[in-house]
Amino acid sequence: MKDNNDMPGHLARRFQQIAVAVFLAEVEDAGFDLTPVQYAALATIKANPGLDQVTLAGLIAYDRTTITGVIDRLVQKGLAERRPSSRDRRARELQITDEGRRTLRRITPAVESAQRIMLRGLSAKEGDELMRLLRKAIAAGNELSRAPQRDAHV
Repeated sequence: MKDNNDMPGHLARRFQQIAVAVFLAEVEDAGFDLTPVQYAALATIKANPGLDQVTLAGLIAYDRTTITGVIDRLVQKGLAERRPSSRDRRARELQITDEGRRTLRRITPAVESAQRIMLRGLSAKEGDELMRLLRKAIAAGNELSRAPQRDAHV
């Protein structure tokens, strides 16, 4: 049997643990209360105004049934809002609020710092190579995920 450190799944889980811990620490030190998923959702809503929550879930590769809780928390924090859809009376469109825009602007340095910290110990070239390989592995396995990443069809 292989050692855990020879298994890509174990290493991916460990890197995820580190990535979340670093993100939360940097964001908290900057005075914000936002999780990595909430940040991804907010940034995606800003980039795609008027999208619905199913599309948002696909864009950030998050489970469709639990994205509602993420959106609920963004709405409770005053960072996003749900509006009636102009195309479908039954649907709700997601919009970023002015406070959400301010938060994204102010939190960006902490998020960028977290990304650098996650790659510490690697040279710039190694960091680029890790990112390339992660993208390649994720693309090859995307459809195996319970929450595959999808393109926008807004």
